[in-house]
Amino acid sequence: MSDDLDLNPESQEPFDPTAKDESVKVTGMFQEWFLDYASYVILERAVPAIEDGFKPVHRRILHSMKDLDDGRYTKVANIVGHTMQYHPHGDASIGDAIVQIGQKDILIDTQGNWGNILTGDRAAASRYIEARLSKFALEVVFNPKTTEWQISYDGRKQEPVNLPVKFPMVLAQGAEGIAVGLSTKILPHNFIELIDASIKHLEGKRFTIFPDFATGGIADVSNYNDGLRGGKIRVRATIEVKDKNLLVINEIPYSTNTSTLIDSILKANDKGKIKIKKIEDNTSSDVEILVHLPNNISPDKTIDALFAFTNCEVSISPLSCVIIDDKPHFLGMSELLRMSTENTVELLKTELEIKLGELEEQWHFASLEKIFIEKRIYRDIEEEETWDGVIDAIDRGLQPHIKHLKRDITRDDISRLTEIRIKRISKFDLDKADQKIEALEADIEAVKQDLDHLIDYSINYFKMLKEKYGKGKERKTRIQLFEDIEASKVVIRNTKLYVNRIEGFIGTSMKKDEYVTDCSDIDDIICFTEDGTMMVSKVEGKTFIGKNILYVGIFKKKDKRTIYNLIYKDGKAGFSHMKRFAVTSITRDKAYSMGNDKPGTKVLYFSCNPNGEAELVTVFLRQKKGLKRLKFDIDFSDLAIKGRNVKGNLVSKMPIKSVDLKEEGVSTLKPRKIWFDEAVRRLNVDERGELLGAFKGEDRLLIIRQNGIAKTIIPELTTRFENDIIVMEKWNSKKPISLVYWEGEKEKYYVKRFQIDNADKEELIITEHPNSQLEVVSTDYIPRIEIEFKKTRGKDRRSNEVVNLEDFISIKGIKAQGNQLTSDLIKQIDLIEPLPSDKESEEAIVPETEDKKEDNQQSSLFD
Repeated sequence: MSDDLDLNPESQEPFDPTAKDESVKVTGMFQEWFLDYASYVILERAVPAIEDGFKPVHRRILHSMKDLDDGRYTKVANIVGHTMQYHPHGDASIGDAIVQIGQKDILIDTQGNWGNILTGDRAAASRYIEARLSKFALEVVFNPKTTEWQISYDGRKQEPVNLPVKFPMVLAQGAEGIAVGLSTKILPHNFIELIDASIKHLEGKRFTIFPDFATGGIADVSNYNDGLRGGKIRVRATIEVKDKNLLVINEIPYSTNTSTLIDSILKANDKGKIKIKKIEDNTSSDVEILVHLPNNISPDKTIDALFAFTNCEVSISPLSCVIIDDKPHFLGMSELLRMSTENTVELLKTELEIKLGELEEQWHFASLEKIFIEKRIYRDIEEEETWDGVIDAIDRGLQPHIKHLKRDITRDDISRLTEIRIKRISKFDLDKADQKIEALEADIEAVKQDLDHLIDYSINYFKMLKEKYGKGKERKTRIQLFEDIEASKVVIRNTKLYVNRIEGFIGTSMKKDEYVTDCSDIDDIICFTEDGTMMVSKVEGKTFIGKNILYVGIFKKKDKRTIYNLIYKDGKAGFSHMKRFAVTSITRDKAYSMGNDKPGTKVLYFSCNPNGEAELVTVFLRQKKGLKRLKFDIDFSDLAIKGRNVKGNLVSKMPIKSVDLKEEGVSTLKPRKIWFDEAVRRLNVDERGELLGAFKGEDRLLIIRQNGIAKTIIPELTTRFENDIIVMEKWNSKKPISLVYWEGEKEKYYVKRFQIDNADKEELIITEHPNSQLEVVSTDYIPRIEIEFKKTRGKDRRSNEVVNLEDFISIKGIKAQGNQLTSDLIKQIDLIEPLPSDKESEEAIVPETEDKKEDNQQSSLFD
């Protein structure tokens, strides 16, 4: 059988059901037809060329628009029809491609309804919208003198192989396409930053470029990988807390629109991942999505949940692929910019060389024309009767005067001289001719100078583009590191967990049984049973754990602050032991024994302590002959926190009747050190950023913002902080807060000192006038400021004055206006070194004691 498959039905043999199966080789078909098709899709449809950054359809659209360009707007339908002379595909694909170019607002000036990239609304039909080439496109994209041409698909027209683009267009616009066997996804970059990077490259300096999106938002580019395979960029919406019940989304991630974003929020709400009251879309030219929250729902946690469960955060994987020499290549963004910049330099060089040649030709003919007229050579042709005789006569007349010319005279040169009109000869002005030749010589020298200093010329070209077209093209997407959001910490607990302690079941569908707590469908549940077994299981409708359940709660991974206190009998006839431990990691659905896994093990006392509390309990022993002491107290704070697998310390060798709680305990854990990471504007316990201090359970954080809002908060790691915070420190309720502010109504500086009385209330610490603003704030006991005064007319400037704010004003209420600082005009107020205070020495930080060392011996506490 032939290696190729014959698809001609007339050549096929009749189907014989009794014939044996025979394999058909399709090697030839795959080698020829499939590869031809794959090559066509890669080269002619999906992947942009390195030279100009365009796919063929975009290149043909721009070439058609240049054909039609007369400075006025043209119906897009007409552009589509004209482009079909060059592009062998349907009008719909061409129309969509024009809209894509127009929405990027670089190469096309648009008129009419071109859709909205923010809302996802489509553009109007091509017969209703108009377009023309932008001034930028006319300047950097087209030059027929440097364009290489080819025959169009039907042989009727000439079209450019590549447009001579003098700009890194593929990086500015971005590109996306799916071909056969490969794809490309080049993200758009900032116009101004690309120019700056090109200049740095030409200057031999290092540069970095990152994506910038028309939709704005915030991007984490730490894993961008220069746009190559394996890289990733995370983009978030910009969400503002308007008040405790209202969030405003005013920028959205790239690749989304307000419709898809709102749909994802509603789906997350339906699934119980987040909880919202309602959502409104007020988007027009700018994004404005209002997310209304129910009462008692944390705005900070809701923002984190929006990032975790909706399209408010998206992850984009770039894949840079371009066509170089008719082959796909995977190049990083930096390399693409270098190649594009070098291509621009070569195009500028070619344009200068062409311009130089044209100027030299103009100089050559101007010199010939001057000789021809000044030496009256035109009279030599009066007696000639043939054309050849005329040419020879002019040539003979020119020869004595052409030694200074830079090239030989051609027959075409002489023919041009014969075309000069008598009127022009009669009005010939020698001085003007000399001036013209001198001007051409100056232009020639200038072009030669540019060619000799081509890099400087190219740098100036890029600077010209930035100055001329850079206005309004500043970066829209802010670059910022993102913190990792743990879904389990921000998910709304939308369902209820129940337990049947006797039968040993837990679940969300057991509504007739005992209610335990609210939970979410991604939570893990930790359970302890009476026989000392511990198990962690995912939330389900109904799950068997083990009979006689003592404790059920939500399990948090890596939680070192939740401490379990336990007294248990080790086996049926064993002694009683006690231990304290944390559970930081487990294997889900695996049973762990808190004792030695002996039959008959029984838990006598159990408590779960979210902040490491250690209580006091009373142990009652069973009455036994000769036993004098039937009860005693145990303080769990005397016991070190160890691993969950330790046996524990001996409580008693005697049988225990019961264990009762005698007194609630306090935390035995060290205060938790908390840091603030400026990059992500979040608190952490991982030693990133600035140390704020060591916090106990009741300690709070003092926050003062530039807008005059002061508050204290419990330091939770999920809290989001604004960008205008000027004071963030551990709050000392005894310390006064001193500030100087500009009072907007009276237009004077005022000083006030106060203490925060209501820790749970957010207060405005300056007056409500819109022009009032904070100048300096201090939390020192004896703060000082230095005042620099303005020079008044006719008077010398007052010398600087230092003011002790403690002496200047006493501590008053937080709502007090304060005292006027001075009636003189102030130029500047600076906070300087405070004076030492006795109170500070009294509050000196006591060095933290180390944790109690683990006692490896199984010693008896009580006999």
